[in-house]
Amino acid sequence: MERCRVKISIVIPTFNRLDSLKVVLPSLLDQTYPASNYEILLCDAGSQDGTAEWVASLGATNLRFLPGADSGRAGARNRGLQHALGEVVLFTDADIIADPKLLESHAMRHQRGAMKAVVGCEIQVKSLDEYQRFRVEPQAHARHKPTRRKLPWHYFLTGNASAPRDLLIEVGGFDQAFQGYGHEDLELGYRLAKRVPIEYAPEAINYHWHPVPFPEQCSKMYLAGRSTVTFYRKHQDWRIRLQMGWNPLAMLWYRLIPKDGWAYQYFESRLEHSHFARELILQHHYLSGIRSAL
Repeated sequence: MERCRVKISIVIPTFNRLDSLKVVLPSLLDQTYPASNYEILLCDAGSQDGTAEWVASLGATNLRFLPGADSGRAGARNRGLQHALGEVVLFTDADIIADPKLLESHAMRHQRGAMKAVVGCEIQVKSLDEYQRFRVEPQAHARHKPTRRKLPWHYFLTGNASAPRDLLIEVGGFDQAFQGYGHEDLELGYRLAKRVPIEYAPEAINYHWHPVPFPEQCSKMYLAGRSTVTFYRKHQDWRIRLQMGWNPLAMLWYRLIPKDGWAYQYFESRLEHSHFARELILQHHYLSGIRSAL
C-alpha cells in the first residue's frame, strides 16, 4: 500500500488492554466514514493477554497490529505515526469508545479551511451502563461548551485529537523523554500551536471508559508533576509553569501542608465524603512530583 492511500490513520497505544479493546475496536470498525478511507494502527508494547490473537481473529483489512518494545506511550504513538498511511492521524486510546460519526467529523474538519489540529469532545464514563446513558445527550456531559471554536495547547489531549501527518512529522512527533505518565501530548500540542490553530470539534465525540482507583490517581498525579518539570525544562517558557499549576503560591501551600502534618491527615480522612478533600490530596501528590524532579 502506498503512503496516503487512506485519508485517516487512527493510532492507538496498548498494553494488556484486551478487555477494553473488545469494546473499543468494534466501535472504530463500525463508523459512518467509509472503511476504505481509514486504517487503525494498534501499537502494542508486548501484551501477554491474547491481544495479538484476538486482533487477528477479527479479520479486519483496515486494522494493523504493530508490536514493539515498551518505549512508553510517546514511543508507541511515534511507531504508529511512522507507519501511518493516512493524510491525517487521529490519536485515541485503548479504553476510549468511539461515536459512529467520530471519523467523519474529524475528516470534515480537516477538509474545511486551512491546515489545523482538531480536538474532539472526550466524555468521561465510569461504566458501560453510564456510557449508554450519556450517549443519549452527550453534550450535557462535555468539558467545553459546543459553541467554543478554538482551544489552547494544554487541551491537545490524545484521547481525541488529530492533525495532518506531515505536520506531525515536521514538528518531531512525540518527545520520548516523557517516559513516565503525562504531558507528552500537551507538549506536542504546545509545539503544534506555534504552527497551526487548534480547533474544537464538539461533534467529534468519544467516551473515555477508565474508572481509576484513587491510589492509582495519586500515583499518576505524582508522575504528572515530574513530567511538568521535564516539559518546562525543555522550553523554558514561564507560561508553561503558570498553566500547569507550578507557581510560588502553590509551592508555598505544599510546604504548609506536609504529608505527616495534621492538616494532610485530616483531609485524607475525608476522602470518602469530600470531593474537595480528594482534589486537595491529588494536588499534593502532583506538587510532590514537581519537588522530586527538581
